[in-house]
Amino acid sequence: MEVKNFAVWDYVVFAALFVVSSGIGVFFAIKERKKATSAEFLVGGRQMSFGPVALSLTASFMSAVTVLGTPAEVYRFGASFILFFIAYGFVIIFTSEFFLPVFYRSGITSTYEYLELRFNKPVRYAATVIYIVQTILYTGVVVYAPALALNQVTGFDLWGSVFATGIVCTFYCTLGGLKAVVWTDAFQMLVMIVGFLTVLIQGSIETGGFHNVLEQAANGSRLQIADFDVDPLRRHTFWTISVGGTFTWLGIYGVNQSTIQRCISCKTEKHAKLALYFNLLGLWIILVCAVFSGLIMYSYFKDCDPWTSGMISAPDQLMPYFVMELFHKMPGLPGLFVACAFSGTLSTVAASINALATVTFEDFVKSCFPHLSDKTSTWTSKGLCLLFGILCTSMAVLASLLGSVIQAALSILGMCGGPMLGLFSLGLMFPFVNWKGALGGLLTGITLSFWVAIGAFVYPAPDSKSRPLPLSTEQCVPTNLTTSAPSVFPSRPELADTWYSLSYLYYSAVGCVGCILAGLLISFVTGLQRGEDTNPLLIRPVCNLFCFWSEKYKTLCWCGVRHDQGPEQDNLDGSTWKHAAESVFQNGLGRESLTHAPGYNPKDKSYDNMALEKITHF
Repeated sequence: MEVKNFAVWDYVVFAALFVVSSGIGVFFAIKERKKATSAEFLVGGRQMSFGPVALSLTASFMSAVTVLGTPAEVYRFGASFILFFIAYGFVIIFTSEFFLPVFYRSGITSTYEYLELRFNKPVRYAATVIYIVQTILYTGVVVYAPALALNQVTGFDLWGSVFATGIVCTFYCTLGGLKAVVWTDAFQMLVMIVGFLTVLIQGSIETGGFHNVLEQAANGSRLQIADFDVDPLRRHTFWTISVGGTFTWLGIYGVNQSTIQRCISCKTEKHAKLALYFNLLGLWIILVCAVFSGLIMYSYFKDCDPWTSGMISAPDQLMPYFVMELFHKMPGLPGLFVACAFSGTLSTVAASINALATVTFEDFVKSCFPHLSDKTSTWTSKGLCLLFGILCTSMAVLASLLGSVIQAALSILGMCGGPMLGLFSLGLMFPFVNWKGALGGLLTGITLSFWVAIGAFVYPAPDSKSRPLPLSTEQCVPTNLTTSAPSVFPSRPELADTWYSLSYLYYSAVGCVGCILAGLLISFVTGLQRGEDTNPLLIRPVCNLFCFWSEKYKTLCWCGVRHDQGPEQDNLDGSTWKHAAESVFQNGLGRESLTHAPGYNPKDKSYDNMALEKITHF
């Protein structure tokens, strides 16, 4: 494989990304040095505006996995990936209107605090441990995969880039806390967009214009988007992407600590919702850029595929190889694209480190040491950031075993995110589910999703299900590569061509549905939780949408929960709701006298964190 090395200007542009990111951390460490509280460090004092939070959310989840993986997916399988446009829309609507109001108004810092209020501590701790394992694994993929691809194509030092990423992220997370993470993400989001735009503009010029790109993509069957085949074993169809993608990304957005932590850092619930909806625009923009980058790349390589011809060794190297071909006479621009890819990596790793430190501090440290001083709490939070920075960087070593970047990343998120989505759905939607049903459902969902995902890893789905599109090597220059003997695969069990061949986008749905069904069944067998023992503040009144015409049916659907307390629910600020819920959890009764709190602004019909701020500073 031919390796085109970076020029001096490429390294200058790339280094500038790390310098600016570190500088933002130093800036906030100095600026916020007098506000040394764990709340300020972990959730930015809950006074963030929607703009930087929206950019931060987009940058955190549109990582290097998207920058490198999505164009390669489009190149090999076609532009059906654009259907995530639908999935993202559903995900943001469900998150902002269903999950966010509960988490925001409760005044919690870790999303898993809700599980203790709704069920008990064992459920909370089990979910926290699963989240920690999922996030460390996912972060390892995000760090290692782009570093490996860039190393093999550009000669960029593999372990140098891995450790540089880990060190810089840990540095500005530990120094500046959430504010540094959010503002650094905002900067990195802009770098990602600029990097994509340079590829789109220069690539369309080199391939004869955008119209020519679309024509050649159509000739190569890359524009056959709407495949309505309902077969769940097919890798990408309208249903696997729109339905399976919604489950996968809802597990990421709806109940993920990294997302919710940014939302609850906003100064009002209205700002939190605006952050999510503006973030949706960012998701769509990055998705469109990545898909069209893949189409342009196909147009460029349509007569000589660098992967099947042996010029590169893995599909994940397609995008960096394309960039080096495109900009080999323009020093600095390859460095800009590498900065674009690593912007996604930095933002994702930083968000993960900050979220891991938060859940560990809130769910474990504060439970064991409830009377820590503000100074001790802040230094403990910084120590946790440092610890998880080291762990996430170390985990990158194992990521080389996981195969395709985008499939590995979404598989990890689906395996753990789906059961977690099911667990929170049980708590929010089904008042009669008890803690045994919640814990049993979570374990069932995890077992099912890991079973199918690990089986798929050992026995990959046949091409008849993934259906990669044809690639040509007709005009490639002959190389001295020798043809290796075909691999001999072990005999496949019966499940390999059915259960293990399930589309990776359905892993989350399997875990979620399995968790909900098992949770309901176990609750019925072990005895339903009495509605009088469930605080209505912890239940999302979804049934009200379907029973709006009848108070009788509302009462029936609420299963004994005093749904008539709903008006009070809509007028509680975070601290009041949280303390009321804790009281219910401890006493088993839902008969507190709840008052209208000052956190509610009737003019904006929104809620703020001012009341919570006053309490946290006592």
